[in-house]
Amino acid sequence: MAPKPYIFLIIALLFIFLPLTTSIHFKLPAIFNFGDSNSDTGELVAAGVYSLEPPYGRSYFTKPSGRYCDGRLIIDFLLEAMDLPFLNAYLDSIGRTSFRKGCNFAAAGSTIEPPTARAVSPFSFRVQVAQFIRFKLQVLRLIAKGKKLHKYLPDEDYFQNGLYMFDIGQNDLAGAFYSKTFDQILALIPSILTEFETGIKTLYDQGARNFWVHNTGPLGCLAQNVAKFGTDPSSLDELGCVSKHNQAAKVFNLQLHTLCKKLQGQYANSNFTYVDIYTIKWNLIANYSKFGFEQPIMVCCGYGGPPLNYDSRIGCGKTEVLNGTTMTAKACSDSSEYVNWDGIHYSEAANQYVSSQILTGKYSDPPFSDKMPFLLGLKF
Repeated sequence: MAPKPYIFLIIALLFIFLPLTTSIHFKLPAIFNFGDSNSDTGELVAAGVYSLEPPYGRSYFTKPSGRYCDGRLIIDFLLEAMDLPFLNAYLDSIGRTSFRKGCNFAAAGSTIEPPTARAVSPFSFRVQVAQFIRFKLQVLRLIAKGKKLHKYLPDEDYFQNGLYMFDIGQNDLAGAFYSKTFDQILALIPSILTEFETGIKTLYDQGARNFWVHNTGPLGCLAQNVAKFGTDPSSLDELGCVSKHNQAAKVFNLQLHTLCKKLQGQYANSNFTYVDIYTIKWNLIANYSKFGFEQPIMVCCGYGGPPLNYDSRIGCGKTEVLNGTTMTAKACSDSSEYVNWDGIHYSEAANQYVSSQILTGKYSDPPFSDKMPFLLGLKF
């Protein structure tokens, strides 16, 4: 059996707290997040583009929550550690939705580059930034009218003092492999990052000063990519992952890291933190049993059985007719034993582990301990 998800977070928090005589106080008034399904808390579902059915959400929310996971995402665990509430999606405005502590613009399937005609999501990074600008404008108009909506909306200074988080780019790379050669994909990366840089600069002009950037994970270890591009054993590495997908991710990450350093140099009054998600996820897949998992690549919620339990024709929780027979992609009995939830997205247990490693500060540039006073206020 895998260890309970909360164990990872406890370990990470102990790592941070033990050297201190008093606890760390997180001084973040709000979070504004941009990205894809790795951090989408309901945007694409709220837009009516896609629907999620059980067993999505079963491990924590007990029902689908708009997240492409059986429970919480990395961003959820990070916000919990910061003592902040989960972020509501920008388009999810039904009911008593609060944006007091920030807003989430991330949408599953989104890319940095403008979407193509075949794109899953119309909400590219440029669109998400435009949504943020409109959100900010509307918030400032509403709070100027009085305090009636104060408890639902961020204060004006939250836009400058808040943290801007980014986890996007995975779909640009993964999607390109369906129509381009490896060399063509590598040649695309500079233009992808130019588009990302433009969005960052727009947010800076809007007052953003604290930037937290996740790099992209090992794409070649996702069952979806192994099933499509790993049929030839020579295309796989020692872990059973598609080599060229991971090589492309590494090149992208190297250039993204360079861009973050460049932006930090240009905007001395800002804070750019680059987080190495790739290394954390790679270590998890390479040493999965050490961390209590039983399956590093095979899918929990899928169809087809070992070795991948993934079939692109049947999404998790869906029922389809294949070769005249009705089939359903069902979930495993214990998702905490699996790194991968549905072939593309990580399980809650895996997200818990990844977030616990982020919180150690060891995988960030700069590391938490000496270069991130905007995030951690140490009280000795």
